[in-house]
Amino acid sequence: MDVIRKSAKRFFVEGRITLNEQLVGIQEKTPGDIERDQQDQIIEQKLAGIKRKILVMSGKGGVGKSTVAAYLALLLSQNGSRVGILDVDLHGPSIPRLLGGNATMEVSGQNSVSPAKVSENLTAVSLEMVLGDKDTAVIWRGPLKISAIKQFISDIEWGDLDYLFIDAPPGTGDEPLTVAQTIPDAEAVVVTTPQEIALADVRKSITFCRQVKMKILGVVENMSGFSCPHCNEKIDLFGSGGGARMSESMQVPMLGSIPVDPRMVVFGDTGRLAELAAKDDGDLNEAYRKILEKIGKA
Repeated sequence: MDVIRKSAKRFFVEGRITLNEQLVGIQEKTPGDIERDQQDQIIEQKLAGIKRKILVMSGKGGVGKSTVAAYLALLLSQNGSRVGILDVDLHGPSIPRLLGGNATMEVSGQNSVSPAKVSENLTAVSLEMVLGDKDTAVIWRGPLKISAIKQFISDIEWGDLDYLFIDAPPGTGDEPLTVAQTIPDAEAVVVTTPQEIALADVRKSITFCRQVKMKILGVVENMSGFSCPHCNEKIDLFGSGGGARMSESMQVPMLGSIPVDPRMVVFGDTGRLAELAAKDDGDLNEAYRKILEKIGKA
């Protein structure tokens, strides 16, 4: 032990080799480290021009999460806000179809791409926009997905936006985690349907947000009741009140409930959601407007 102590003193105290010199050698950055640092700086610069970044997520698939994200973005853009929507559901992208599917991203310079322009105030980015065949399966492991999402943020010229909506796939895996780590000030809207089988998974999304320290704007209960077109009686197709009960038990805000509207299926499948958003009639748009009002005040 004495020999070890004397050697340590000679090398680190008497100045032959300082500890700092040792650490410099150990911590010398690789070209990959330098490239990642540069990308992080670019991401920080790009995000600085975006006022609010909202991740729309759910622990359960099939709850209408992409539709909610697209419709919120459309309504805000029609009200004059500058809005972008980033589709990070790499394996099952829905945003291009919901928004029309005709807009494409354009290369605007070296390592710089302009998002697809859906309307005057709405732009979008999705992997499907760069795939030649929309039926192509994206068979990627985690590292490739993480790299793609970071490139969507760093290489896209989003410009100055009031809102950037990020549509994530179901669950709490690579995609939402990458968003949480890359966009530290992102806020979450958690989508569910009323039945317990959906709520059980959605609770995990709330736990995820708390673990990664992401602000939860609140819960949206989608497919919440259906009004009969003949007698106007409300029919609870998937139960009722589940979102509100979960919101209370998990102590997160309840943003609102969205009714089932068959027009959403027709307009969504044909990429004409903008037409439905422009209509002033019905409970559907009113429900979305109330949700947006609460998001705006959060």
